[in-house]
Amino acid sequence: MLGKLLGLASEVSAEEVKNQFGPILLDDEEVQIGFRVIRDIFIFTDRRLLLIDKQGLTGRKAEYHTIPYSSITHFSTESAGTFDMDAELKIWIKGMDKPIQKELKKGINIVGLQKTLAHFVTKK
Repeated sequence: MLGKLLGLASEVSAEEVKNQFGPILLDDEEVQIGFRVIRDIFIFTDRRLLLIDKQGLTGRKAEYHTIPYSSITHFSTESAGTFDMDAELKIWIKGMDKPIQKELKKGINIVGLQKTLAHFVTKK
C-alpha cells in the first residue's frame, strides 16, 4: 500500500533496509517502507522515521536522525519551481526551534512523500 502511495522509483525494500540497517533497528521493530533520495535514505518503521544523511564525497560518513512519529509537531513540503530545481522538506520536532530540512531533487514525488508522512504522523 505505502509503496504505491509514495510512487518513487528509488524505493528500498524492507529486506534491504533490514540487511543494511538491522543493527540500529529494535528487535521487534518492523520496517514499513524505505526509499533513497540521492544518497540519503528515509526509513519508515512502525515506530519512527529514520533519516540517514550520507555525507562527504565518498558517503562513508553518515548522520542518523531518529524521529518518533509522536514528536513530529508538523511538516511542510515545498515543490520545485521553474527556476529552483529542488524541492524541500521541513520537519518540526517537539522541543526544537528549527526544523530538520532536506533538499529533494526534482523528480521526487513530493505529494507521495507528504502522504506517507501524514499516514504515520496521524496514526499516533
